[in-house]
Amino acid sequence: MAYDYEDFKKDVYELTNINLSLYKERQMKRRIESLMRRKGYSTFDTYFAAMKKDTGLLRSFVSYLTINVSEFYRNPKQWELFETQTIPYLEKKFGKQLNIWSAACSTGDEPYTIAMILARHFPLNQIHIYATDIDEDVLNFAKEGFYSEKSLERLPKDMLQKHFTKKDRGYQINDDIKSCVEFRKHNLLEDKYPSQMHMIVCRNVVIYFTDEAKDGVYKRFYNTLVKDGILFIGSTEQIIHAKEIGFQTVDSFFYKKA
Repeated sequence: MAYDYEDFKKDVYELTNINLSLYKERQMKRRIESLMRRKGYSTFDTYFAAMKKDTGLLRSFVSYLTINVSEFYRNPKQWELFETQTIPYLEKKFGKQLNIWSAACSTGDEPYTIAMILARHFPLNQIHIYATDIDEDVLNFAKEGFYSEKSLERLPKDMLQKHFTKKDRGYQINDDIKSCVEFRKHNLLEDKYPSQMHMIVCRNVVIYFTDEAKDGVYKRFYNTLVKDGILFIGSTEQIIHAKEIGFQTVDSFFYKKA
């Protein structure tokens, strides 16, 4: 029997612990086939065999698969809402020692954005953000903290001037903000979730998952949050079964654990 996409998915799961069956199939299969052609492979079996032998090829596959599109202060109006309404709410409810999780953080733009906004209100030594992603390469990039001018285009000028150092090829984020963020590898579809979070930020990621997988992630987010904790999602997302899960809509893209 010919090796097909179903076989490829099983082998990828065994090799990487990434369950492609939980991603929207037509969209993901099309992306993988496009990547295969660019890398010079015409069949799933030859591509998988090559990835098993070539670590670099495997890592490029994982990075491509996880769709690492990110930038600082993406969708500014949402971040303004986070600063003017969510932060005061969280501080009033839980104090200044907040547990915040940036899930699927990609290259670090999002957790560093959170840290810089919080730094306007809290002492740096009280800010701790847990930031996770499935892709080790983007986590290493985030830990280095060196960014192009383009990725910083939307960032307010005061943050750029205060928290970055201009270098020849771009901008280096300063160590005081770096120290506020703890980066770890984590698979949203497989790994155990942290607990007792006051806020979870997960934006523009679950749109690539099947409806069943989305519901599973949102239910686990609900269990991860403390009572009255906040979930902040992306501008292209909404939680279809929010009430059934136990979430209450606070504002566009902001949900509270009721």
